[in-house]
Amino acid sequence: MKSFLIVLSLALLSFAPDHKWNSNFSTAQQNAQSEHKFILLNFSGSDWCGPCIRMKKEIFDSPEFQEFAIKELVLVNADFPRQKKNKLSKEQQVQNDQLADKYNQAGVFPNTILLNEKGEVLKSWQGFQNQGTTAFISEIKALTDAPKK
Repeated sequence: MKSFLIVLSLALLSFAPDHKWNSNFSTAQQNAQSEHKFILLNFSGSDWCGPCIRMKKEIFDSPEFQEFAIKELVLVNADFPRQKKNKLSKEQQVQNDQLADKYNQAGVFPNTILLNEKGEVLKSWQGFQNQGTTAFISEIKALTDAPKK
């Protein structure tokens, strides 16, 4: 019976939604508006920025963050890779450049920005968030819960 429950649990986990990062800001904003969620926009250098890679691995890929994001956020990644093998399409690069012109003029990596569904900045976090996943989620919750009060 114990083995059956373990197998059943693993099977259910494999069907759990995988909260993916969007690369199209317009689509993400439409989703945020229709789902009444906030947008978390992350500027990263996925193949060269050590703090970006660490942020993804330690914060964004954590089960705790994923569970929170599914309920509360629409995730957008504006990536700026440097290696040829990771080169973005011309259209994607133009879109990411436009996002950077609007939200990351200083060119900080990683730069994580919480936006409301209208695209207005609520808070910006520059660099790796060393306080850990739980504290990072708490900061976001404090901002996303504020309008509900």
